[in-house]
Amino acid sequence: MEIQLLILPGLGNSGDKHWQTFWHEKFKNSTRIVHDEWDEPIRAEWLERLEEEISRLNGPTILVAHSLAVSLVLHWTQSHNNPNIVGALLVAPADVDSPAHTPESIRNFSPMPTSKLPFPSIVVASENDPYATFERKKHFAEMWGSDLVNVGQRGHINSDSDLKYWEEGQLILEQLIEKIK
Repeated sequence: MEIQLLILPGLGNSGDKHWQTFWHEKFKNSTRIVHDEWDEPIRAEWLERLEEEISRLNGPTILVAHSLAVSLVLHWTQSHNNPNIVGALLVAPADVDSPAHTPESIRNFSPMPTSKLPFPSIVVASENDPYATFERKKHFAEMWGSDLVNVGQRGHINSDSDLKYWEEGQLILEQLIEKIK
């Protein structure tokens, strides 16, 4: 059976120029989560929506999370489990614990869970991400038991990074799929 992708945008959703939007258009095996409130997110509501989406899954699925959605995945694993979740691509985790790096509106996602993930995962990190230091993302990857991929100077790996289909990210996703098989 083909592995499905569940795309999880972060704060503000992922706009038209975001690689997650390009991936959702390209990969017919993808679903994209839609939250009611993108700009003033409430962790409990985002968790509830994520659990609703995951409960509908009928096959092996990789979570493709960006920014704030990375912490959502970690919070979900604290109290939920689903055998259909076989991996996670965790791109540019936002440091929800750091007022110096992230807005007050997401502080309810703090503290960032640091438990080992129950499935294979890769953290994709940029060296010049304004929403978390590279050292902090490296620490998260170690705590979560994730592989770490340094993509160099790519900012927040978002619309501003102008990655379109982000071929490098697709190759990293392929590495994760190979780990799972």
